[in-house]
Amino acid sequence: MTLKTIRDFDPKGKRVLLRVDFNVPTDDAGNIQDDSRMTKALPTINYLLEKGARLIIMSHLGRPDGKVVENLRLNNVATHLSQLLGKPVKKLNECTGEEVEKASNAMQNGEIIMLENTRFYPGEETNDAEFTKQLAKLGEVFVNDGFGVSHRAHASSYGIATILPAYAGLLVEKEVIALEPLITNPNQPFTVIIGGAKIKDKIALIEQFIPKAQHILIGGGLANTFLAAQGKQVGQSLYEQDKLDLARSLLAKAITLDQIVLPTDVITATEISNTAETQTVSVNAVSPTAKILDIGPDTTDAFKSIIADSQTILWNGPLGLTEFTPFQNGTRETAQAVSELPDSFTVIGGGDTSEILKTLGFPDNKFSHVSTGGGASLEFLSGKKLPGIEALYR
Repeated sequence: MTLKTIRDFDPKGKRVLLRVDFNVPTDDAGNIQDDSRMTKALPTINYLLEKGARLIIMSHLGRPDGKVVENLRLNNVATHLSQLLGKPVKKLNECTGEEVEKASNAMQNGEIIMLENTRFYPGEETNDAEFTKQLAKLGEVFVNDGFGVSHRAHASSYGIATILPAYAGLLVEKEVIALEPLITNPNQPFTVIIGGAKIKDKIALIEQFIPKAQHILIGGGLANTFLAAQGKQVGQSLYEQDKLDLARSLLAKAITLDQIVLPTDVITATEISNTAETQTVSVNAVSPTAKILDIGPDTTDAFKSIIADSQTILWNGPLGLTEFTPFQNGTRETAQAVSELPDSFTVIGGGDTSEILKTLGFPDNKFSHVSTGGGASLEFLSGKKLPGIEALYR
């Protein structure tokens, strides 16, 4: 099967319903704090406009749970998009209805309308048939460029694709091209770095890559559960007591003894703060009163040595509690090692990982590909079919 993209149809004069993921972080006043999700959609938007499309943009913002929430309206998003494009973006206050239909039917080639927050409508997240039909009436063609929402079978990301001719935007195409080889035929040596807190979020990812990766490096709170599963003292650290058997079963699946690499030393503290007094200790010498909050220098060096010999890197999740300065070093040094690989293909999977690395001084251009999907990236890399992507194949 082949992914259908916007190059496969002529947009001129057509009303194109474009789903993007403009769920950008905002402050209490609704001001946009990071517009990277918007800038990454600009190639698709500009392509369609240059080809003469009549563009109707759909997105959600936040979690309004099917109700109108005033500070989650897309007014500021539309204004900012207008500034990025250097041309007007007409913001509507609804997604469906007579006025919206009039506005869409009156559009001229190259004009842009942005609909209101799709999640103000209960039918969005339930993929309600009637709501989907009302959205689909606005356009003649559907384009999905919201990779970050493609794992949800929602009306605006999936339902419309079952009614209108559907195509992938350039960002979705880029994501699929970058991520698919990691699960089909990654260049070896292939190293996967997995951090974060919860094992349940990463089970499928670990299982997917045990047959494919030479090494799987594990840090963050996730590593604590594996260490506890090995019978090590983890003190007051965050770990999942009910997942110890699962951790043991994953370790048992490893193809080689050194495939799954756990910390050998850690940074501990008895309090979590920016002024915490830390200790570096072996994983065999963690105090019962201490918390493990970062990987230690020996572990960091071991990770960096493996990374240096890798042709492909996939990274999802921080290796320490990076919100606090004393526990950032493992993630920072690992990021430095990954960013310095001259010829390797390096992928950062998941929005949180990207944001953390930016905060530590590693912008997206330090890596080969930074995925715009959080849960979507995890599910795609875990081998699951994403409804919003599957609908775009022929």
